[in-house]
Amino acid sequence: MIGASMGGLNAAAVLSGRFERITVIDRDTLPDEASDRRGVPQSGHAHALLISGRQVLDGIFPGLTDELIRGGAVPYDAGWDLLFHQMGALRTRFSSGKLGISLTRAYLEHTVRQRVRALPNVTIRDQVSVIDLHGTAGRVSGVVLDGNEVLRSDLVVDATGRSGDRTDAWLARLECPAPAVTKLKVDVGYTTRVLRREPGDRIGGEGGGLLYLMSAVPPHDKRAAAVFAVEGDRWMVTLGGWHRSHAPTDPDGFMQFAESLPDPHVAKLLASAEPLDGPRAHKFTYPQARRRHFERLRTLPTGYVALGDAICSFNPLYGQGMTTGAMEAVALGRTLDEHRRASAAMARAYYRRVAHVLATPWQMSTGSDFMYPETVGPRPAGTALVNRYVRQLMLATHVSREAHMTLLDMQHLLARPTSIFRPGPAVRSLLAARHSPAARAE
Repeated sequence: MIGASMGGLNAAAVLSGRFERITVIDRDTLPDEASDRRGVPQSGHAHALLISGRQVLDGIFPGLTDELIRGGAVPYDAGWDLLFHQMGALRTRFSSGKLGISLTRAYLEHTVRQRVRALPNVTIRDQVSVIDLHGTAGRVSGVVLDGNEVLRSDLVVDATGRSGDRTDAWLARLECPAPAVTKLKVDVGYTTRVLRREPGDRIGGEGGGLLYLMSAVPPHDKRAAAVFAVEGDRWMVTLGGWHRSHAPTDPDGFMQFAESLPDPHVAKLLASAEPLDGPRAHKFTYPQARRRHFERLRTLPTGYVALGDAICSFNPLYGQGMTTGAMEAVALGRTLDEHRRASAAMARAYYRRVAHVLATPWQMSTGSDFMYPETVGPRPAGTALVNRYVRQLMLATHVSREAHMTLLDMQHLLARPTSIFRPGPAVRSLLAARHSPAARAE
């Protein structure tokens, strides 16, 4: 396993019941506590674990949700405790019965890493770099570590994240072609500040929310905001946006950005809560969302598969990466069960399954990105028409619980995008959209 981030850890746990021995290699120093690390530069910013992702992780690590809550993760009802300001107004609130948890990336990764370390046949080696793949033409039989140590294996899982394409040269040496790549220029950047959260505090005051999301009205306003209640009695406030609508890194500029937003919730919180650190800038190192199409390759090597951001890295503002990575790990386990060994046929079946996993979140995120004319990349047919309808559905969420639940299920990957086009709900949503306060204000 190359990479000990969330995707690699999930895969290690899934494969631990299918192989005699698992070795996880990471070039970073892995902390013994829940702290940000250099190898995950976006770790100190707000992360969303989708409800479907929480459910998948509970399947991989039984009891994980309860363990995380006991350690301070904040449970919330996705329809009531999450205030979502979108298309000019807040979505209507209701008790959805859908449990989410809010926590820092560092705490989640630390807890999962401790679970993996406890597996008797898994070894995690940090501060070690993989410099090449070991094998022959068409077959990967291990990895080469710095110092030229060769670690032989039946299966190499590439979970190296957004730098995963560095393995293209290694695969080329083994006569395996690189996959085609789809790229969308989104130019996302964001800045975060952590605040003290007093007992009983809620966004908007008594009866308010535990989480807040804001996405301004495209195409002209490209700003976004997130406020999450996280462990340690803290608020994590992340501000930024698309196409150079990035929040400043100095406290005054950060506050001015918040005050310029079309909704006052974030600015009021910043003005009233005690800051625990200065703003931390994160300018997205890769300015484009990227999908590598392994499923289209005619030739695949035996003994190698990619996973997580090494296959698909989404615009991080949608919070889909950790969830899809967990789903891919489960898909890998199921495919191995069907094929019994790490063959080229197994890899092909796995990538086809992963393409199915990625279809929904990729369609959702890229469709939303194309609401901004500055987004550059291949635009799927019908995107403009779908986006016009989705805008109406977003307006309907301001007054319709049904529309809100439909979008909630879709955004948490609990339902397919086609669910929004069912005739009955579609007609009711279009009628409800007319009553949105944002629509009446236009």
